[in-house]
Amino acid sequence: MPPSANSDIDFDYESALAACARGERFALRAIYMRESRRLLGVATRLVRRRELAEEVLQDAFLQIWEKASTFDPSLGSGRGWIYSVVRYRALNEIRKDARMDVTEDETLHYLADQQQPTEQEGLDTDAFAECMKHLDEKRQQSIMLAFVDGYSHEQIAETLHTPLGTIKSWIRRGLTALKECMS
Repeated sequence: MPPSANSDIDFDYESALAACARGERFALRAIYMRESRRLLGVATRLVRRRELAEEVLQDAFLQIWEKASTFDPSLGSGRGWIYSVVRYRALNEIRKDARMDVTEDETLHYLADQQQPTEQEGLDTDAFAECMKHLDEKRQQSIMLAFVDGYSHEQIAETLHTPLGTIKSWIRRGLTALKECMS
């Protein structure tokens, strides 16, 4: 039997996850070397874009590393748990993309219309949209989620899988950059 076929049988996913939970990096590397190609295929089939699938896979492996201690062998196999993490990350990305598709140009104009300009000044929605384009994607997303979708900072942090302090910073700096751009 070829070594690659035999090695799939001999690999102990449950032990590898337990080693990850103990902080043993070699175990995560072993899982990655064994499964990353197939997991990338799963993610690509779900999100339908290679670059997004690569991000999903990276986020999933970070989550596997951080959450390995939550794996419970009585609920299923280690390999199944790993694949579930990737599937859930991909599905979250699909949901996020669906929200972002709706919030493209319409949202920029809606967000601009929600501003309260004084009587002397008007808000140029085209200029606002142009200023938004100058922000990086994460700041744009954070601002959109906060001011269009009405998300709290905590909800944005959870949605973008980013620390709360980072979200607050992105929004504050993004709004400052928008204000400077618009003046």
